[in-house]
Amino acid sequence: MHYGNPYIEICVEGSSSIFKGLNQKDKELIDQHHIVSIYRKGELIISEGDKPKGFMCLASGKVKTFRVGVGGREQILNMVRQNGFLCYRVLFSDNPQPFSAMALEDSAVVIFEKNCLLKILKRNAELTFKFMKVMSEDLLFINNRLVSLTQKHVRGRIAETLLILRDTYGLEADGKTIRVMLPREDIAHLSNMTTSNAIRTLSNLSSERVIEMDKRRIKILDSNRLEHISELG
Repeated sequence: MHYGNPYIEICVEGSSSIFKGLNQKDKELIDQHHIVSIYRKGELIISEGDKPKGFMCLASGKVKTFRVGVGGREQILNMVRQNGFLCYRVLFSDNPQPFSAMALEDSAVVIFEKNCLLKILKRNAELTFKFMKVMSEDLLFINNRLVSLTQKHVRGRIAETLLILRDTYGLEADGKTIRVMLPREDIAHLSNMTTSNAIRTLSNLSSERVIEMDKRRIKILDSNRLEHISELG
């Protein structure tokens, strides 16, 4: 079918989209009940405590979700890739947003109208099951990360963070360079440690030839060793 804009088409027809199997009528309904918002690098998409605008799908770009804790310290909760969801909880709860989200690069977000999507979910058991699967996988990830961030040593946490970035965003054509560039501060916030600890640990991994760093670009030279360090914790 012909969509009103390319961003809604990405969210509905993308290879990893859970909406791909919808019938023509439901796709047309979604196409008629959405808006697209464009965000520049560093711009807030969601602020913690905001009232949800609707169900959000990341059509292009990269996004981090985070909370600010005691003393203004940031903890990154997750990294979102294309076709990822920013606030699916809005479909089942009217609670305020539990986190903030920021664009790591210029990004486009499709906001689905809540009532429209709920109408489709109520009559489409297969789509509802797909949503449940996404939520279950998200909960499993959060539970595993909680254990890792509280029990692993700094080397294990940094190694796991680099593997998460690799698995989330993939690698460049060389098969080694992670396809996202983050400041050391963000790597620290994703690993639940101070920036100085993150810089020191990354430098140690670099000197051991496990990774290679070129400013914000990180190349994984020995993925087996990195996975081993992550597992040892």
